[in-house]
Amino acid sequence: MTTQRTSRSRNPKPSLLLSEQLCFALYSTMLALNKVYRKLLRKLGLTYPQYLVMLVLWERDELMVSEIGTRLFLDSTTLTPLLKRLEASGLIARTRAASDERQVIITLTRQGRALKQQAQEVPGSVFCATECTPEELVSMRDHLLLLRAKLFKNA
Repeated sequence: MTTQRTSRSRNPKPSLLLSEQLCFALYSTMLALNKVYRKLLRKLGLTYPQYLVMLVLWERDELMVSEIGTRLFLDSTTLTPLLKRLEASGLIARTRAASDERQVIITLTRQGRALKQQAQEVPGSVFCATECTPEELVSMRDHLLLLRAKLFKNA
């Protein structure tokens, strides 16, 4: 005998009201968050997806495209044009791996490494924009990571 989660039994008839959709709450929150980031990242000359790539590379330089894609949940067809734009702006270099020419290694340029210093203010500015406590943000992030894991498991 399987037991249903309490939350499911409390809401046996799913609602089609927009205001009650989890997906819309997440989507509209992401739109607001993107507006905050857009304003901050304009000074750095980055889009939000480019900023995410730079965050990955600032953590660990010289990564294969597939490693960056795994970290960001992006496939190479989405990532490649983004990387080409970062390369054109002088922030990264793309080179073929000597051991396997099918693999492309992404490396920060001097300019890309220097941009990290300018980006230091971004997380604090985003934190201020949320008007949340550090504890609230950590709790929210942890809940979202758990939700993401469950959704990927069931996708």
